[in-house]
Amino acid sequence: MNSTPFKALRHNLLKTGLIYTSLTVAISAIFLITAISSGIIGMYSSMLKTEGDIIVTEKGIADTFFSEVNPDLTHEISLLPEVESASALIFGASPVETIPIAGIYGVSDNRFSVYELTQGEYPKQGQVLLGHTLAETLEYPESVKISEISFAVSGVFQSGIGFEDGGVVMPIEDAGEIFHKTASILLIRVAIDTNSDELLRQINALDSEIEASTTDAFVENYNQFKIVSTSGRAISAIAFLMGLLGIGSMMSMVVNDRRAEFGIMRAIGISKATILQKLFTEALILTLASFTSAWVISEAVLYSLKNAEKLQGYINGTITTEVLCFALFSAIGMALLGSLLPALHASRTDPILLIQKGT
Repeated sequence: MNSTPFKALRHNLLKTGLIYTSLTVAISAIFLITAISSGIIGMYSSMLKTEGDIIVTEKGIADTFFSEVNPDLTHEISLLPEVESASALIFGASPVETIPIAGIYGVSDNRFSVYELTQGEYPKQGQVLLGHTLAETLEYPESVKISEISFAVSGVFQSGIGFEDGGVVMPIEDAGEIFHKTASILLIRVAIDTNSDELLRQINALDSEIEASTTDAFVENYNQFKIVSTSGRAISAIAFLMGLLGIGSMMSMVVNDRRAEFGIMRAIGISKATILQKLFTEALILTLASFTSAWVISEAVLYSLKNAEKLQGYINGTITTEVLCFALFSAIGMALLGSLLPALHASRTDPILLIQKGT
């Protein structure tokens, strides 16, 4: 009879290996899906929050890429007492040289300072800044072609946001010619202790076609973020169910192989609770080992994705403490639920039958 959980796990190496593999794959999937979806939302929201306490979009629009607002409103908005600065942006995407698709950001002159230069200078009309990831991929060219229009490269910047570091920044007028719009959004920085509700009312009163909201509220309610977040949770749930089924199936086989052992334990007076605790402990040990392996594997995969040349830093997931806790509790839940029915079956069956069927 195996006296410790570790001896029991070593005694059933094949099935232990199968449970370990099943759990590791399922936990890795939860790690990666959650980290990548959180990373996408985090990068985009960080981009909006840079110098932007309030965001102004076209009223009723579902996606900032399709929004169009009048950039001249920045002058009127900047005159409001609580406003420190107001800038206009155009969001777009286009092929850049050999890169099939890259983010294009047209910005008003007063926003260039948020892009930290690593070389060169800020662009004038007919020039562009390259994110350092894109610049490395293109081997620091002197000019690039965007939508069949050639632009001189004035410099390279690094923001730490994957979407921007893998994209192009240019004067808003040039972006307007490419995407045939004046501005996608306005970003407004306000003074500390500003009455946001009153300021939002004043901004919305300037034009019936716009909708102003705090950047935090916009990020929380943005439809595209909800889709990404919901999709991530759905895929994580599928991975959880797959892991649950895997460990349940494997634990059932393990319990079936150890019927004689459990029969003897019951016959010598060991309680049902002790048998349940023994199986749960074995499952928990496997879970923690799988969790650790999945964490290491996921970190390696995320690092590879972040630094993959073809992805240009657009996939930049991070395993935060929140993600770590979510994956850990999901893993423990899989292990305990997956081993629950087999353990209950082993603890409740008549000891004589267990010994007879196990021999």
